[in-house]
Amino acid sequence: MRLGTFMMPLHPPGRSASQTLAEDREAILLADRLGFCEAFVGEHITDLAENVTSSLMFLASLAHDTRDIVLGTGTLNLPNTHPAAVAAQAAMLDHILRGRFILGISPGGLMSDAEVFGNLDQNRNAMFLECINMVLQIWAGEAPYDLEGEFFRVSTRKTMIPEIGQGSILKPYQRPHPLVVGTAVAPYSQGVAEMAKRGWQAISANFLLPQWVRTHWPKYAEGREAVGARAEPAEWRIAKSIFVADDDAVAQRYGRSAEGPYHFYFRQLARKLVGGGRANLFKHDPSQADAEITPDYLTRELVIAGSVNSVVDQLLAFRDQVGDFGTLLYACHDWLDPALGKRSMQLMAEEVMPRVNAAIARSRPAQPEAVA
Repeated sequence: MRLGTFMMPLHPPGRSASQTLAEDREAILLADRLGFCEAFVGEHITDLAENVTSSLMFLASLAHDTRDIVLGTGTLNLPNTHPAAVAAQAAMLDHILRGRFILGISPGGLMSDAEVFGNLDQNRNAMFLECINMVLQIWAGEAPYDLEGEFFRVSTRKTMIPEIGQGSILKPYQRPHPLVVGTAVAPYSQGVAEMAKRGWQAISANFLLPQWVRTHWPKYAEGREAVGARAEPAEWRIAKSIFVADDDAVAQRYGRSAEGPYHFYFRQLARKLVGGGRANLFKHDPSQADAEITPDYLTRELVIAGSVNSVVDQLLAFRDQVGDFGTLLYACHDWLDPALGKRSMQLMAEEVMPRVNAAIARSRPAQPEAVA
């Protein structure tokens, strides 16, 4: 199992944006030094708590200060932009990173973003599909383009000057294009199957109960089988809120108590999702009352917190619940205490993951020796 990180940076709105942006950037620089394989960064326009307004801009700020880590948008909210802008800007970042880039996409889930961009009452799933289809057509095709859909149009036919390069959109560094991933936030998501049919990969969200995360793998396998391909667990990413400390008492205080940043994160998320009619994501049973979906309940159900041995045991139990998967994405949260936040990432990379992978290796059946 590989270790990456997913940053849906959620900070107390009263904190300085310049400070929190620097903190989020430092977390990815640390992840690179610690050997994390990937880092995904989200974006929102109308949320002072989630103040990365462009994941592409934020990742570009890291391009020349990181060495090995692959950087991904987590995600570009496609209904809120234009396919030509997505195609050109993602291609440019792919060149800057020399291929250390993954294109994460989604329809977007923040309703105030949808309102500000004027698509609150539109079919955002249809907008999302039309946008990504046009992005891929731009990358596969040649100017002057002739793409027209229900929501977007792409053409440079009237203004193209081919001999000087005007009218053409940059193609990515990776050919035919970077890996495309999408986030999966709904139980039994049919979107996961549709992504798999197209060769895209899925990230299961860190705010889903394990019983709902488990439903994503069969849908992914269904999609791959539909196109004559085999689903590999290495292609599945799961995000998880994790806090590791040298002491269990510190871990519980920082990772689960009302004073800690994880509690703040789920307090904010509950207000957005439960208030927005998505309480089902957090329920073991549909009959469970919305009033039971409290921040205390969410941190107890969704945060893995403890000392190294405790976190190892909890992660192995989580894997037993959801099944085999390829990459664990450590969800970054506000560094209320920077020393504890950094120490958690260090313990995760240097102590927890080696023990988790050793336990997984021991649990696999021995392979028969090859006959000479």
